[in-house]
Amino acid sequence: MKLKMMFGIALAMSLTYSCKNESKTNTDAQTTVAYKDKTAPFDYNVEQFADIKILRYQIPGWENLTLKEQKLVYYLTQAGLAGRDIMWDQNYRHNLQIRRALETIYTTYDGDKSSDDWKNFETYLKRVWFSNGIHHHYSNDKIQPEFSQDYLKTLVSETNVTLEGEAFNVIFNDKDAKKVNQAKGVDNVAQSAVNFYGPNVTTADVEKFYKNKKSPNPDKPLSYGLNSKLVKENGVVKELVYKSGGLYGSAIDEVVKWLELAKGVAENKAQVDALGLLIEYYKTGDLQTWDDYNVAWTAATEGNVDYINSFIEVYNDPLGYRGSYESIVQINDFDMSQKMKVLSDNAQWFEDNSPLMDAHKKKNVVGVTYKVVNVAGEAGDASPSTPIGVNLPNANWIRAAVGSKSVSLGNIINAYNNAGSSGRLKEFVHDEEELKLEEQYGQIADKLHTALHEVIGHASGQLNPGVGETKETLKTYASTLEEGRADLVGLYYLYNPKLQELGLVDDWKKVGMAAYDGYIRNGLMTQLIRLNLGDDVEESHMRNRQWVSAWVFEKGQKDNVIEKVSRDGKTYYNINDYDKLHALFGQLLRETQRIKSEGDYKAVEALVEDYGVKVDQTVHAEVLKRNEQFTGAPYSGFVNPVLVPEMDDNGEITAIKVTQPESFPTQMLEYSKKYSFLKGNN
Repeated sequence: MKLKMMFGIALAMSLTYSCKNESKTNTDAQTTVAYKDKTAPFDYNVEQFADIKILRYQIPGWENLTLKEQKLVYYLTQAGLAGRDIMWDQNYRHNLQIRRALETIYTTYDGDKSSDDWKNFETYLKRVWFSNGIHHHYSNDKIQPEFSQDYLKTLVSETNVTLEGEAFNVIFNDKDAKKVNQAKGVDNVAQSAVNFYGPNVTTADVEKFYKNKKSPNPDKPLSYGLNSKLVKENGVVKELVYKSGGLYGSAIDEVVKWLELAKGVAENKAQVDALGLLIEYYKTGDLQTWDDYNVAWTAATEGNVDYINSFIEVYNDPLGYRGSYESIVQINDFDMSQKMKVLSDNAQWFEDNSPLMDAHKKKNVVGVTYKVVNVAGEAGDASPSTPIGVNLPNANWIRAAVGSKSVSLGNIINAYNNAGSSGRLKEFVHDEEELKLEEQYGQIADKLHTALHEVIGHASGQLNPGVGETKETLKTYASTLEEGRADLVGLYYLYNPKLQELGLVDDWKKVGMAAYDGYIRNGLMTQLIRLNLGDDVEESHMRNRQWVSAWVFEKGQKDNVIEKVSRDGKTYYNINDYDKLHALFGQLLRETQRIKSEGDYKAVEALVEDYGVKVDQTVHAEVLKRNEQFTGAPYSGFVNPVLVPEMDDNGEITAIKVTQPESFPTQMLEYSKKYSFLKGNN
């Protein structure tokens, strides 16, 4: 499970929050900027276009790794990039064909590049690169080009590009308008463009297919559907498994090649064993091997380097079965990890003192590890738009029996916080007191909420005996309920003296107040800048922030816990009673855990539909109007540092240098050149 944006950073992100060498250098490395002057300030900003801001990040601690450890990072990073095309194809069946055509036009067209049409074409391509396809990375709506169909036909003709039929027309028409459609009352599978299902496959087909799947051990249910595409052939529904020799096999073979090299330089036996199982899983597609790998990976906690790689998060599947390909390679930040280790060490205390029903509390919280890490490279669903925190594995039984790993991506958060501000915060805070609280305590509140969300939140609670997995019981609402539940755990404990007792904060009350201000402000107002007027909220994380905020606002109206203030034609939300708000967060946490533990579909449907989907159109219009004065983009993402190996005459790596890409297009084009291992539509 990943935390895509925490509440404070959700706003902060929108505010922004060669010499000759005797050794051989990889001549395929993309054009880079070296940043050799360590005293010069690092420039986190790359460029901005449409609603996107591109940033860069550093890799602190790289120079402290041994060459063997640097090789491990390099091989794991290459393995991640080798599967990049998989994410593009998973997002939409025509994405790869469209991307190749647009990139060929971009690199070969020699006509007028000063026209508005060409500039709009460039912007469209950059948006497609950022979203790994033609649908917006967050809203799931198809990206609308600001150039005409005739103009694209001209570009296609003048560059001898082949782009025709449905792949051409879909750029401009209304077909496949939503990548993931989670609206109530429609066939969510049939109405979603995501390429997890073949033509004519319906929600009913999917539910029937997996209803007949029985795990060998019911107490350890397999993640059916995680690594496959479901298609219908001659009326018969069947799976096409992602594996070597199967669907995406040509890319998976490249991933395996690099994982084998990584295994050869692993830091310890636990890493070797885990990597061996991951390789076996890629070769066979066997879901029991996937579980065995996750158990081994969760237990492999020693060493300086770790990674995430495979088909993992299910947010892009409207029914929550199929995993999107992603990779994150990370280096431990030992200083920050030691400071935050106190949370995992006290996980049982947090569980015991939560407002959950006793039957829903874990009696023995095991194996929760929490680390602050520095990202060294990302790919697939984690790039260019990246999470800031991750907690894995996702299987409930593994989390209960073995434990989980939680990481906070420290250098990513640092990049957000240092990328600049546009002053949007001052526009939406209620008063100077709220502004000062955010400025003084907002960053520590954000960091702690990420930690509590990932370490304590996702690890807390348990299902009632006999209750199925949430993707089966809660269906399309499973992801947003889980993210909201984890948010609520964090919110409940952010306003608690235990944090000060553990030495994590100097003033727990002020940190908690800043956290509550930021969450309510974002959940009820500022996140609306990401929606077009009239749109419903559809993304799982946005939904959960709204239903949490709207629920406590409504339930606290009798006591005026949160006051809706209108001043000079502008709306603000002011918290009058933080103690009562804390109690309301506890009540909602108790209820969300009950819903999950009991698999109460009717209750989750009512909670999300009543509080998390519809938007107050008057407030939305006002927020959009107030936001017009700011130039900062509401979404941010990253280019990756480039790891450049230097080799001797025998082809052995002697050093690996960290450089920065010259530009966003440079990196995207280089990736397409080096890591295109899928052909045609899949």
